[in-house]
Amino acid sequence: MSLITTDQVVLDLTGADRHEATEKLARTLSDSGRCTDVGVFLADVRERESKMATGLPGGIGIPHARSAAITEPSLVFGRSSDGIDWGAKDGPAHLIFLIAAPEGGGEAHMQMLPKLAKALMNKEFRAQLESATTSEEVVGIVNEHVHLDEAATPAAGSAAPTQAAEVPAGTALKLVGVTSCPTGIAHTYMAAEALERAAQDAGHSMKVETQGSAGANAVSAQDIAEADAVIFAHDVEVRDKVRFHGKPTIDVGVKKAISDGPALIKEAERLAAEWRADPSKAQAAAATGGGAGMATKVDDQGGVGTRIRQWLMTGVSYMIPFVAAGGILIAIGFMIAQFAGGKTGAIDVTTHFTLDPSSTVKGVAILQNSFDPTSGMNWAALFYLIGSAAFGFLVPILSGFIAYAIADRPGLVPGIVGGAVASTMHAGFLGGIVTGFLAGFLAKWVASWRVPKGVRGVMPVVVIPLVSTLITIGLFITVLGRPIKGLSDGLAHALNSMNGTSAIVLGLVLGIMMGFDLGGPVNKVAYTFATTGLAAAGTATNAPQLKIMAAVMAAGMVAPLAMALATSVRPALFSEPERENGKAAWLLGASFISEGAIPFAAADPWRVIVSSVVGSGITGALTMLFGATLRAPHGGIWVLPLIGNFAMFVVALAIGVLVSAAIVIVLKQRDPARLMTAENA
Repeated sequence: MSLITTDQVVLDLTGADRHEATEKLARTLSDSGRCTDVGVFLADVRERESKMATGLPGGIGIPHARSAAITEPSLVFGRSSDGIDWGAKDGPAHLIFLIAAPEGGGEAHMQMLPKLAKALMNKEFRAQLESATTSEEVVGIVNEHVHLDEAATPAAGSAAPTQAAEVPAGTALKLVGVTSCPTGIAHTYMAAEALERAAQDAGHSMKVETQGSAGANAVSAQDIAEADAVIFAHDVEVRDKVRFHGKPTIDVGVKKAISDGPALIKEAERLAAEWRADPSKAQAAAATGGGAGMATKVDDQGGVGTRIRQWLMTGVSYMIPFVAAGGILIAIGFMIAQFAGGKTGAIDVTTHFTLDPSSTVKGVAILQNSFDPTSGMNWAALFYLIGSAAFGFLVPILSGFIAYAIADRPGLVPGIVGGAVASTMHAGFLGGIVTGFLAGFLAKWVASWRVPKGVRGVMPVVVIPLVSTLITIGLFITVLGRPIKGLSDGLAHALNSMNGTSAIVLGLVLGIMMGFDLGGPVNKVAYTFATTGLAAAGTATNAPQLKIMAAVMAAGMVAPLAMALATSVRPALFSEPERENGKAAWLLGASFISEGAIPFAAADPWRVIVSSVVGSGITGALTMLFGATLRAPHGGIWVLPLIGNFAMFVVALAIGVLVSAAIVIVLKQRDPARLMTAENA
């Protein structure tokens, strides 16, 4: 059935304001049997208008809403010779489309609505509507541009396959974007069309992900990785925004893309040029994400192993701020305690405050009733308790966001509650990982149930969290909890008994992994092992997990510092861009940003990777041998005062940097081309 009929065309639309005009258009839907209650539908339209006016540049009005009063997706066209104020800055609207969508259905027809939105960006389409003389002519024009195709067509918002071929070679940028509006019906797709047209006119290629009602193919991870810049045009939060982390980004409202797409493309060109001229911007941005273990895009098309790793990394990324805050606060508390005369390396809370160190609630109650601001031990205990409170969330957050990565928001409740129960049962981070995966899959399964329309509204807030939480926690308490606790206890015992050669070998392996791909998957495995181990370390001062974290961070600092040193000692062996990157690598390496060495590895992979692996492995082994400890999951030299045995930590780091720099210099000197360049320099 057509979206529009001749009965849904008003060629002489009038009205004192847009509300009166909308009511006249809505009456045609009632007369045609497509609207069961005009009052309900108009209330829904007005609610939409209250969020954002639906007038668009060029004399267009697109009032629209989803409504329970609409029986099937429909369009009503109105044309006003005098124009009606629809909220656009450039003047009144002369062409008005009332878009009426059912509350929950009509998937095929919903795919047609984006086509209308995109057609309205076409000047020829608008001109035909302005010159039409009959209702039949209008229906024919609309149906020509808005119809269901027999064969599959590219999803709305995705770039045409041939578009890239039209872009002049050597001058084109690759751009990606996301558009979204509160109802996801019209502005979402018009903004996408405007951006794609503006990019093509400027000689670039662009793919836009439309997070709207009809859906669209998501921008692929490869497209994002290759993108020179990102444009967000949205009035609701962009879903999975973290996928675009580390790219120059423009963030505007959806109407800005519709009204001024070329200006946004110009801004994208400017940002892309700035980032290309200054590689440290990209490196620093990547560091705050990848280097810190931030959440990664979950590629639904990836292999099982890839998705498992990405689910786990999502949980770890959200856990890390709790690790950092809690660990650093506890470490500061230990330092204050030493200066205040407490036990070396620990806060003797039992002696000074008569509180159970494992009872944060009890400790807080005691401090708030008897806090003495002149007492150093009181301050030490305060930092300790706040840090302990943050640490108490590690396993629940890890579990909750693993489930979130699998099932989106429905996974949060069973995941977080499951992690809390795992923590209570002393199942450690292994228990949190298990409850996270279990909760995520259960929530996703419950969310896939086909239920009556009347039940859909309560599924996200009642049914999904209730059923998935009950099954997750029930299974963990009665079946899974005890064996996982046993496994966790066994791992803790193995780590606690680790000393001598075994500790050195573990440090060597972790160091090699950190230096192998400089922020890639292997590096992330080692980093994840260290950060999740911090959750099991608790508030102990010399736990093996703290030594592992120190070894991993020291090893991760080696490669960029070694490249910085090598470019300073033998600059002739490196190109001009590499020498410039070397200056930035000093700060990046000192801040534990392994990605600072990536430009060197990209230009000369095997020499840089060999030197990085050897140097990082030596540093990891020596850090374990020297017994350095670290409670913070990131920071480099900026958390040096919080490192246990920091002098030997620095020694281990320096040795690895010197070895790595020496190896890369020797290997590059054996390259005849580089040697000739160096001799002539």
